[in-house]
Amino acid sequence: MRLRRHSWIATLASVALFYGCAVGPDFKRPTAPAVDRYGRSSLGTTTTATTDIAAGEAQKFVQGQDIVHDWWTLFESPQLNDLIEKAFKTNPTLIAAQAALRQANELVYAQQGVFYPSAKANFSPSRQQASAALSPPLSTNQLTYSLHTTQVDVSFLSDVFGGNRRQLESLQAQSESQRFELEAAYLTLASNVVAAVIQDASLREQIAATREIIEIATKSLALLRRQLEVGYIAGLDVAAQEAALAQAEQALPPLQKQLEQNRNLVATLAGGFPSDDAVERFELATLHLPQELPVGLPSKLVEQRPDVRAAEAQMHAASAQIGVAIANRLPQFTITAAYGGVSTKFSQMFANGNPFWSVIGNAAQTLFAGGTLLHQQRAAEAAFEEAAAQYRSTVITAFRNVADTLYALQADADSLKAAVAAEQATRKALDLTLKQQQLGYVNYLALLIAQQAYQQALSTRVQAQASRFGDTAALFQALGGGWWTRP
Repeated sequence: MRLRRHSWIATLASVALFYGCAVGPDFKRPTAPAVDRYGRSSLGTTTTATTDIAAGEAQKFVQGQDIVHDWWTLFESPQLNDLIEKAFKTNPTLIAAQAALRQANELVYAQQGVFYPSAKANFSPSRQQASAALSPPLSTNQLTYSLHTTQVDVSFLSDVFGGNRRQLESLQAQSESQRFELEAAYLTLASNVVAAVIQDASLREQIAATREIIEIATKSLALLRRQLEVGYIAGLDVAAQEAALAQAEQALPPLQKQLEQNRNLVATLAGGFPSDDAVERFELATLHLPQELPVGLPSKLVEQRPDVRAAEAQMHAASAQIGVAIANRLPQFTITAAYGGVSTKFSQMFANGNPFWSVIGNAAQTLFAGGTLLHQQRAAEAAFEEAAAQYRSTVITAFRNVADTLYALQADADSLKAAVAAEQATRKALDLTLKQQQLGYVNYLALLIAQQAYQQALSTRVQAQASRFGDTAALFQALGGGWWTRP
């Protein structure tokens, strides 16, 4: 009975020695903020509609509806879809993020090897000449001899206090963080491509509007010159119209420069070079504005935003490092075993009593290190507090991004409606002014005012249309992009 009890005690002692508890705090995921809405009560659920204009549809915010993983397809542009798929395959930023994830995973696998014994084998042949003044090193009187030694060493570091397990936990958390960094890279790339495409379409419309203004100003100038020839107007009127035409023409080169630079951006986002001439032409009229916008539950945002999940994983990694620092201050236990053979003949190393073996246990405890281990633990604790604060900051920023975008979408719809009304009014005023000018009823000042008002209203309307598309894409990005619904 006593022997059985001693056996149990020895077994429990062995288990405690090799599989002890892991010191340090056990990480617990932060609870989601107790927030039931993104904005204040002034935030509505439907935007204003503007009829007979592209991107003028009303948009409805659907609470609790999930986002599709390929949300950009909601714009119903095959060219845009192809461009994003190409970017996913060739963009170097994604390739780098994928490599970083593979690296993080390999570091996890490397750390897992610490839980197994390590074994090394070596073979050492030598030719030696011993001094005659000393006793012969061999059991014979030979002073010149060959010696062959083969040995296998096995060592095992027992993880009594869980330092290795905490290190593995930290690396796994870093791998998880890198996985969400990759998701964020996909989301950011898709959002940047959509934004560049919208900017391309917007600039083309602004260039077309500017050319329309130039054409109107050119026709007005020709009419004024004819009136000057017959003496109906003074030369000052013609000079003023020439200045107006020059100002309109002056606005065209900056827009063309922006368009070319934006085309360079689209090409590089797709993993190509600016010299590539395969970038599609995009028009606002060919893009569809999604009319139902899925707005996930606020309590789910911390689960769905890749940057929030990455920050949470970084906090987890920092928490595990506290356990690593604590374990480093506690005793370390190792077991080393060796087996081999020695002989003057290669074939006799394991014969006639030549083999040898040893088993050595070791326990080491740092008694004094100048406070290094203590301060390393305090540094790990401070790093965890920093990671926790950064996580909270990321969460707050995520909620603000969603709220900002929802308010922007409502304002964009109102702005477009006002811009369309202004464009129609100024166009009507310009048409009447041009007719009266032909009859000689208005002076050059009224014509200039009408032209400038219409030019400004036209440009504002194009920008308002682009803003609706851009902020719609920004909402999908702010909500996390739908990676969790990917098959």
